[in-house]
Amino acid sequence: MSACWCTELIPVESKTRVVFLQHTRESRVAIGTARIAHVGLAGSELHEGIDFSGNGRVQELVGRPGTALLFPGPGAMSPDALRCPPETLLVIDGTWPQARKLLAVNPVLGTLPRIGFMPRRPGNYRIRREPARHCVATVEAVVEVLAAFERDEARFAPLLRAFESMVDRQIAAVSTRVGPPRRRLKRAGPWWRSGGIPDLDGLWPNLVAIAAEANAHHRSSGVQGAPELVQLAAIRLATGDRFHAFMAPRRRLAPYAAEHLDVSPEQLLGGVGMDAALREWEGFVRPDDRLVGWGRFSWELLAQEGWHPERDPIDIRSVAAHRFKRRPGSAEAAAKALGWTLDGAMWVPGRAGRTLRAIEVITGKLREEMRSGHVGG
Repeated sequence: MSACWCTELIPVESKTRVVFLQHTRESRVAIGTARIAHVGLAGSELHEGIDFSGNGRVQELVGRPGTALLFPGPGAMSPDALRCPPETLLVIDGTWPQARKLLAVNPVLGTLPRIGFMPRRPGNYRIRREPARHCVATVEAVVEVLAAFERDEARFAPLLRAFESMVDRQIAAVSTRVGPPRRRLKRAGPWWRSGGIPDLDGLWPNLVAIAAEANAHHRSSGVQGAPELVQLAAIRLATGDRFHAFMAPRRRLAPYAAEHLDVSPEQLLGGVGMDAALREWEGFVRPDDRLVGWGRFSWELLAQEGWHPERDPIDIRSVAAHRFKRRPGSAEAAAKALGWTLDGAMWVPGRAGRTLRAIEVITGKLREEMRSGHVGG
């Protein structure tokens, strides 16, 4: 009761609907400010999670033409420069690493018009360390943007008063504490109950493990352009249906490409054309498939060729990190840590084959743990 800021908050209307996408960990932080902004803005919404691909409401808003994203970066527009404010503003809430992860896990957010700004005054978040002087609290950012949209800074002042009251009360409480700081200990649940972990068992019929390799030249080589797709392999986990293709490189083959990919130069140079490979690939994948990869490299290579999945892919490396509570290393190392040996012949040659087999093993093992409710050694 002594730390409550409700009496300082007078809800206000805004012409732009504000929707907060809050990282699961941030939702447990008592001094976070997104809740102040959410409670203080009539009609606003707050959704907690990491992967919002299964959130129908968020996907609906993303699909509307009048939706924009508040996040700094290249291409971000100043709110003062907009002739017409967006109908809906999505706001990512969390620490900067958490916010960047939300953006990476939900690539559809990157397709939205982006809004960014340089604060007119330093932030007042005196109880939390910001990474740079120009960084501000979520509520401060929202107030600044809405005030610019509507040319009315005074109307959103109640949100800042509640924020400042919360900060002042927290500082006063810390200054009068005589005992040691309190810590709330919370028993950790199973790893798969962490926010944003996909339901591997429910998605199993639609999961397609994928591994891709590229012809990548060193920066000092003088060869222009991004790494190009030269090998693509995939397996539908529920049925075992397979896809594999080499694509002939359109630039000269990098000197050590074959060695790094553990295939012969003849295999790479003898590949099919990209158009033919993509036609075959489109005949393999289905609209309801969910690609499963070790990191994002495979579908980013496909995106460079103009192909995009219908549904957001799953980075099983991120899922494995939750399982191990640490960085999992390579796909092969993670598979071995789950008790599997990758001995024997692979149906896909080279490094891609080993990676694909490891992804298949890892996804299957993690699914088994979810189904049984037991975490293996």
